[in-house]
Amino acid sequence: MPRFVQFEEFGSRDYLHVVERERPWPGPGQILVRVMAAGLNPSDYKAYRDERAAARSGVTLPSGIGSDFSGFVEELGEGVTRFELGQAVLGTAPFAAIADFVVVAEDGQVILKPDALTFEVAGSLGVAGRTAMASVRSLDLHERDTVLVSAAAGGVGVLAAQLAVRAGATVIGTASEENHEFLESLGVIPVAYGEGLADRVRDVLDDDRVTAVLDNHGPDTIDAALELGVPIERVNSIAVFGPAARGAKNVGGHSAGNDELAELADLLAENELVLPIDSIYPIERTVEAFGRLEGGHVRGKVVVVTD
Repeated sequence: MPRFVQFEEFGSRDYLHVVERERPWPGPGQILVRVMAAGLNPSDYKAYRDERAAARSGVTLPSGIGSDFSGFVEELGEGVTRFELGQAVLGTAPFAAIADFVVVAEDGQVILKPDALTFEVAGSLGVAGRTAMASVRSLDLHERDTVLVSAAAGGVGVLAAQLAVRAGATVIGTASEENHEFLESLGVIPVAYGEGLADRVRDVLDDDRVTAVLDNHGPDTIDAALELGVPIERVNSIAVFGPAARGAKNVGGHSAGNDELAELADLLAENELVLPIDSIYPIERTVEAFGRLEGGHVRGKVVVVTD
């Protein structure tokens, strides 16, 4: 029977279980996708660890896990005209994607997969890709900008940093030491994160100043932005909300749609951008995959595959 990963209690990844369930079927206007790969996101583990975070995402128990997927169209619901059987697709199915099958609306968050894109990369794009596109565009970056990108080797950060470089900006990215050479290969100036971040940024800037910040990490990035004199309206955070954001923008994936996702997928297929795959786990080792993600220092994406 088809496999489906779910959790029935909040607290830790140890509550994740692979269960068997009846094969789902698409209703009118829906498609059934045979999942090949599903990329993990921090929003996944925040939901199973924290009941309040889960509630903000609309999660109730028992819940599936994983939002991003890639695979093949297996069945068409009545009235579907946008897709055909056997087509390769990628998209987002919130808290349902780590499974053998997923049902999505044909007019929902799903697009055709470019042929040149691997299923692992394609299955990692839905949340991170739309978030990177929206956050970078929120700051209207250009060649006169110097932008600080935190967590620049992570799933969102690595895409956002490259998009900022494509916009002509000078890009400084925070990352652990083992990812510095990788960031340099992307045209990003690497700096270590942690205490004293603002000073380290000044050290690599010479006479320039930071004009914008893309925060993918947390309050310490906003602290550094203010210390560096960046106007708060030119700070966008996907990691800090409410009063702690101190007026920073919170533009994320909900501000981007299928057109932006398709644009990003094409850039990756054409090797104009890269999205490294940190590690790949079979669905039976989903708990281990989330352990890797929660451990931090991930370069790109952690992916679960069904075969």
